[in-house]
Amino acid sequence: MDRQRAIDVFNEYVSHYDSENPMIRDKAAHTFRVAETAEQIARSIPCPELADFAWFLGLLHDIGRFEQVRRYGTFTDAQSVDHAELGADILFGDGLIDRFPTKDLPDGWRGTAETAVRLHNKLTLPDTWPGEEGRRTERLCRILRDADKVDIFRVITELPLERRAGSSLSMIETSDTISPGVMTCVMEHRCVPRSERHSALDIRVSHCCMAFELEFEESRKIAARQGYLLMLLQEKGADGQAQKDGSEFLTGAGRAARLETLDIVGTEIEKSWGIPLSADN
Repeated sequence: MDRQRAIDVFNEYVSHYDSENPMIRDKAAHTFRVAETAEQIARSIPCPELADFAWFLGLLHDIGRFEQVRRYGTFTDAQSVDHAELGADILFGDGLIDRFPTKDLPDGWRGTAETAVRLHNKLTLPDTWPGEEGRRTERLCRILRDADKVDIFRVITELPLERRAGSSLSMIETSDTISPGVMTCVMEHRCVPRSERHSALDIRVSHCCMAFELEFEESRKIAARQGYLLMLLQEKGADGQAQKDGSEFLTGAGRAARLETLDIVGTEIEKSWGIPLSADN
C-alpha cells in the first residue's frame, strides 16, 4: 500500500475543517496513533499479511469525527450522532474511499473496511462471521477495536474533559457516586453500556472498563507499557497532576471513596489480564 498517498488523502480531507480547533487536531493525532497500534497488533498475532490493512483501517476509523465536531461541537455520540456510522457513510456512501490507494488490498476489502469502520465503536460484535472473508473481517475488526481502546486511554489522560466533551460538557453530572449497574460491569469484567452511566465517576470507570475487552495479548502489553490506564485509575494526568473531570470538586470522604472504587476497578483489570497494570513488557 502507498501509505504516504493514503496519508496525503487523509490530510487533504481534514484540511477542510477548522485547523484552529484543538478537537480537530486531537482527533487527527489519535488517528495516526491508532493506525500504528493496529499494525503492531496485527504483526504480533502473528498476522503480518494483514498489517497494511490494519494500518489503513486505523487511518479510516474516525473519519466521521471531523464532521461530528463541525456539526455538533462534541465527540459525545449520545448527544450528537454515531460517529462510526457517519464515517462509514462518508467513506462508502459519499465516495471518499475512492480517493485512497487501495489496489494492494485483498479481494473483498471494501466490505471488510466498511464493516470495521461501522463496528469499531459498538459495545459488542456479531456472533457469527461466515466464510473466509468473514473470518478475516472479524480479525481486523477486533484488531481495530483494540487499537482504538488502547489510544483512548492516552486521550482521556492527556486531554481535559472540555476538549473531549465539547458542547456536551454540561450534560455530565459531577458526583462521587458509582451506579450499581456500573459496578456490576466491573465485577463481571465487561464494558459499561452508555445507559448505565450517570455521573463523572461512572464515566471514568466505564473508560477504564474498556481494558476488560482488549482481546489480544499485545494490546494489553502496550496499554501496560504506556501507563495511561494506570494514570486513569489514579486520577492523574500525563503531567502527574490530578485530572480535571469533575473529581477536583470532590474532597474528604467523597474523594477517598472515589479512589477506593478505582482501586477495585484496577484490581479486577489485573485479574482479567493476568499481568500488572504497570508491567514492563
